[in-house]
Amino acid sequence: MQELQKDTKRIFSSNLFSAEPLVSKLPSIALVVTRLTSDVIVANGTSFVGEKEKNGALVDGGNNGKLKHRVEKKWEKDAIFKDLEILWDDGYGTKTVKDYLDGAKEFVKLDGGPPRWFCPAECGQSLKDSPILLFLPGLDGVGLGLTLHHKALGKAFEVRCLHIPVRDRTTFEGLVKIVEETVRLEHASSPYKPIYLVGESFGACLALSVAARNPQIDLVLVLVNPATSFSRSQLPLLPILEALPEGLHDVLPYLVGFVTSNPVKMAMANIEYKLPPRLQFQQLYHNLTSFLPSVSVLSDIIPKETLIWRLKLLQSAAAYANSRLHAVKAESLVLVSGNDNLLPSRDEARRLKGSLKNCKARCFKNNGHSLLMEDGFNLLTIIKGTSKYRRTRRFDFVSDFLPPSMSEFKCAFDEASGTFLFATCSAVFSTLDDGTIVRGLAGVPDEGPVLFIGYHMLMGFEIYSLVQEFLREKNVLVRGLAHPCIFSEVMENSFTGFSVIDWLKVMGAVPVTGSNLFKLLSTKSHVLLYPGGQREALHNKGEAYKLFWPDQPEFVRMAARFGATIVPFGTVGEDDIGEFALDYHDMMKIPILNDYVRGFMRMAVKRRLPAENCSSQVFYLGYLDAFYYLFGKPIKTKGLKEKLGDTENANLLYLHVKSEVENSIAYLLKKREEDPCRNVIDRTIYRAFYSPLPEVPAFEP
Repeated sequence: MQELQKDTKRIFSSNLFSAEPLVSKLPSIALVVTRLTSDVIVANGTSFVGEKEKNGALVDGGNNGKLKHRVEKKWEKDAIFKDLEILWDDGYGTKTVKDYLDGAKEFVKLDGGPPRWFCPAECGQSLKDSPILLFLPGLDGVGLGLTLHHKALGKAFEVRCLHIPVRDRTTFEGLVKIVEETVRLEHASSPYKPIYLVGESFGACLALSVAARNPQIDLVLVLVNPATSFSRSQLPLLPILEALPEGLHDVLPYLVGFVTSNPVKMAMANIEYKLPPRLQFQQLYHNLTSFLPSVSVLSDIIPKETLIWRLKLLQSAAAYANSRLHAVKAESLVLVSGNDNLLPSRDEARRLKGSLKNCKARCFKNNGHSLLMEDGFNLLTIIKGTSKYRRTRRFDFVSDFLPPSMSEFKCAFDEASGTFLFATCSAVFSTLDDGTIVRGLAGVPDEGPVLFIGYHMLMGFEIYSLVQEFLREKNVLVRGLAHPCIFSEVMENSFTGFSVIDWLKVMGAVPVTGSNLFKLLSTKSHVLLYPGGQREALHNKGEAYKLFWPDQPEFVRMAARFGATIVPFGTVGEDDIGEFALDYHDMMKIPILNDYVRGFMRMAVKRRLPAENCSSQVFYLGYLDAFYYLFGKPIKTKGLKEKLGDTENANLLYLHVKSEVENSIAYLLKKREEDPCRNVIDRTIYRAFYSPLPEVPAFEP
């Protein structure tokens, strides 16, 4: 076995990294792939041949001595792709920048030859019909910039990474042609799939240039701190490097590392936020002392002469890409850092958003230039939350949805909204088939399709606790039908970071339309619908806990069509804020505030948003009470399609569901008076002394 590995290393180092024809070598390489595990020629878990399950050669020998810059796909016909489970392990938080540095060190040991593609073995096997993702690296050229994201991206994409060897001096136009050839080959192979180009810094210039030259191909660009702003950088790196004496060459890696990164954010990438502060500090100290000595490897990855060459290459790349922005038709997502010391990335994101036709932008204000290596940045989560993940030409909220991973669950509910959930401290009750009310969700069916019909409290904040409870207790994802404005361009007006609205999309929210409800029920999902919608969630003072439902019983017919179980539920707690709030009519009496409200209303009309009862919508200020949920007795519609097709029968069931929701609200309003921990102070004190407990005591049902 050891001899076979030695032979393999010899073959790979002498041929795969050169431009010699490899046709005669491919059979032996294929044999090696089938006989060895995925740690053959591995640099930090990343293999130049990939895992044996992928069953393909990474670099194919061309005719007449020409090297093909592509990845040959030879998927096994019998491969079985399983859908992702809810709260799947995406591996985020298990890798740090030290893994990148260790892997890069192994890469440069075997370096040489022209630029080429490789498949990170950590990516594993992707889901069925996954699109391809081509990663275009920054100035380092190694191609391991996605080290922290390999496992997660490997489920959603077929990942290929471009490696540019240290001594390679291919011009920018030559690199563009290499990427372009791969893009065209993949497009010819799968013309109905999008091709993702993820470009970091210099790689973003490559991505934009390829997109400008190929407007007919369906591309999705993910541009991370794009270097198209290089000419406006306030840090003159090139003159400094050219004037740097040879004796100071050893300080170069630390200079580059200081400029391009945030060491603390990098070191925090694998630290659990729920750990006590003392343990967090210990882990941070350990990470810093582990990876800082490894920074010296940067002098091998990008020695002085290589860095000077690539900075000059970057100048031409930025000029080339900027001169062709008008020709870019691709869908784009610009991700920038607020503390980028190398480039004016924040301003560049605004410029690109205004220049590119179909572009979204997100800014991460506390991160540095090396965004992909830092804490708090999960690339797959961001792609999902911005509705940029799709498998075909058109994005579909149902068929293109990927369930949340465990790291996303922790981030969404522990970090993003942890304070809110701690303050409200929800108490959830459900009704068994015999009518008994119990604490928890035992009365709610595990198998779908299930349609939850309930009351929309003030601003709809109750949905966070509801989704969390179902994931925590039943491992069931509730897909909420949300107001269309959440998915409109109105929410893209301000240049912000990853917002609560983005998290709603990650957790499965979809626009409330008949077609989406149809698709969700047909896939046996657990679906959340608020018939009262916007009018109910934004009610006036004095309208707390009132239902504003339409007259049409459409959800009853839709549920019967798929034999879905209807579960009516009531919620209380949030509407009590209304006693201390200003509604629309009050705000219109305040001189400055009324101009803002009028502007918002004009924008809503201009954007053609559903703005029913817009003149009576409410803007609230106040405090949070405890949240209580009661899920009523499930109502089965299986086998009642024809009966409920009758308008009168459908109306009767509709009114029954409505009365059940009202009864649940009345029950909770009465019983919460018996709750010993209803007061926020009492809840906080209890949690302080009994923090390991998942829930705070409430009233006895």
